[in-house]
Amino acid sequence: MVLLSLVATHSDVDLETVARLSVGAPQVPSVVLADDKTVSGAVVLATCNRFEIYAEAPSEDDVEAARSAIVSTISEYSGISEQSVAASFRTHTGQDVAEHLFAVGAGLDSAVIGEREIAGQVRRALIEAQGSGAASGSLVRLFQAASKTAKDVGAQTALGSRGRSIVSVALDLGGDVSTDPDWSRKSVVLFGTGAYAGATVAALKERGCTDISVFSSSGRAEAFVASRGGTAVTAEDLPAAMQRADVVIGCSGSDARIDAADIERVRQGSTSSLVVIDLALSHDFDPAVGLLDYVELITLESVRAAAPEEQADALTQANDLVRDAARSFEEQQTIRAMNASIVALRQHTQAVLESEMARVRAQHGCTAAADEVEFALRRMVRQLLHVPTVRARELAAEGRQQDYEAALEALYGIDVPHAAAAGPASNEQATSKPKRSGPESAQCPVDHEPPAREA
Repeated sequence: MVLLSLVATHSDVDLETVARLSVGAPQVPSVVLADDKTVSGAVVLATCNRFEIYAEAPSEDDVEAARSAIVSTISEYSGISEQSVAASFRTHTGQDVAEHLFAVGAGLDSAVIGEREIAGQVRRALIEAQGSGAASGSLVRLFQAASKTAKDVGAQTALGSRGRSIVSVALDLGGDVSTDPDWSRKSVVLFGTGAYAGATVAALKERGCTDISVFSSSGRAEAFVASRGGTAVTAEDLPAAMQRADVVIGCSGSDARIDAADIERVRQGSTSSLVVIDLALSHDFDPAVGLLDYVELITLESVRAAAPEEQADALTQANDLVRDAARSFEEQQTIRAMNASIVALRQHTQAVLESEMARVRAQHGCTAAADEVEFALRRMVRQLLHVPTVRARELAAEGRQQDYEAALEALYGIDVPHAAAAGPASNEQATSKPKRSGPESAQCPVDHEPPAREA
């Protein structure tokens, strides 16, 4: 079992490319899992400034094939050539997978350092993958560890007390460029009903804004405002709301982009200036809107440029927490992988014991002599397995599980079944006895009533 991730973010590629890569993002995991056996699990994290795919491959030898399968699927949905798709992604394996995701979840890789929304997006990405059956056990543990790390960073560093986010920085910019910085006197029109729209309404309310009109081309505005506040507007009501608005915010990412001519038409007769904040990755507003004389356009690029730098000590502390958490996660993964070797050794030894006991039963039947022999042999097996089991875990902690597996194969001819690694079933296998066969397969009292004497 090997984890890998393909990462395309605002740090490496422009946001337009990120948006194009993200087309069809919800379908990528299920399609890859259905079409390719080198991918055994996948989770997609798609936000306003990143598109990342976390996957599990059966072994190191399958990593490149798994990456190629994911790239091919993204190319098919996005319409971008496979070569360009491959060039847009950085690939992580090993501890780097956990370290990157943990940093992302903690807001350390965001345009606004320490932002809050990304932690919720990481949780939702896992929930969606679990709902579709695409998340493997290792990926579930990875994303759960990322959420825990994000909480630790928020609780143990100064980043958690600052409360900055992409939305908050965008609204700060909006207030700075307005003729009146008082949000309580502003009329706002909001496009969208997703997570960012919800965060935007909350941030507007924190600033005292109460005049919030919400429009959704999907018809979900009524349900949205029922739980978050604001006023739902229909397509018929939208022009009038836009005409009197001081601020228009786009969070929908719909295909129906608003251009400069649309703004001019609905604003005809208005003498006030307008602030347009476009938080959609694929842009709700045509960039030409910013060329209008009375319009100030704020985009994700504007937010990234204006995001304040965090204090060096808080970032250092947060990065240390992330690295420690990633190292701990990788050690646990290694130990889980070693469990397969332990199970294989136990099953091998138990099989030898059962073979010997079958011979004893064939000669003596279910007698007290057989009872004594079995009890002695089982105690012997436990003693024999103790040191190899302890040593296996020590080697796992040192990252030398392959040495252990090679020794099992060289000494016993045991082929460790990696596909069974690290799940609850492995522990059950470790404690279960192989089924007996042959004429003595009927239940024998010595199997259920061991002698009551000291070991």
